[in-house]
Amino acid sequence: MAGGQERVLRRRIRSVNSTRKITKAMELIAAAQIPRALARITANRPYRDGLRRVVLEAIEGDRFSARRLVELPEHVGVASVFVVSGDRGLSGPYNNQNLRAGERLVAELRAQGTQVRLAVAGKKAAPYYRFRGLEVERSFAGFVERPTYADAQAIARYLATPFMEGEVHQVLLVSTRYHSAGRQAVEVRQLLPFVVDEAPEAPAEGLAGYTEFEPEVAKLLVDLAPRALESEVFSALLEGAAAFLTGQQRAMAAATENADELGRTLTRKMNQARQDAITTEIMEIVGGAEALRSGK
Repeated sequence: MAGGQERVLRRRIRSVNSTRKITKAMELIAAAQIPRALARITANRPYRDGLRRVVLEAIEGDRFSARRLVELPEHVGVASVFVVSGDRGLSGPYNNQNLRAGERLVAELRAQGTQVRLAVAGKKAAPYYRFRGLEVERSFAGFVERPTYADAQAIARYLATPFMEGEVHQVLLVSTRYHSAGRQAVEVRQLLPFVVDEAPEAPAEGLAGYTEFEPEVAKLLVDLAPRALESEVFSALLEGAAAFLTGQQRAMAAATENADELGRTLTRKMNQARQDAITTEIMEIVGGAEALRSGK
């Protein structure tokens, strides 16, 4: 009996060690990719802030022409909700936090009488919402861990077209904002209409009419608005990728530690089973020897 238990424990130890190798490898891969993801965020930030500042100056230059891009109607009839998640799991709470925040947002909008058009990024999002009875109008996947600007352009085009045509009155984004390695937070942001208060402060002379625009502001914003939306979506994808990799590194590090602890526990049990087997064999030998001696 003890020998059979020892064989079972040996198989479990081998399985745990194999799993540990996988989790350790995934931890190291995520750790190696995080600096690259953070470098992309840093490189993109000046472009995003600069473009946002130009849009702000254009809007302040002719508020009447830009009123449709900055004024939210009293009643939002149709809203687009775009949720950023991951293509894979094993990343701690990253996916669940974003998906649940998107689910709550959809419920709140519907409670206000707003029709919701739901779009997602990441392979984990569409099955999650469909299982809960929410229709996903468009799903983007396959690039969330390493997004390109072309991916952001495709998403921004999908979000901006119905808004510019008047079919959608509000565009909302649910994503994870990457503050630091120890702090990431799920945020709900309004992409369209533009929220002027959230834009970086522009120079006072620019807002006072110092900047001149050619062509006129109304025509300029037709080109600037989609570019600004692309920049915001790209920034959200980059920060989401960094948050995903950070969550994956932590989750795999915890899994590796658990595998080490489980391996030590199983090894102790196996040694104890081996000692029990040896003790049993010794007792049988001694008992046999005593029986022979008694027979003589």
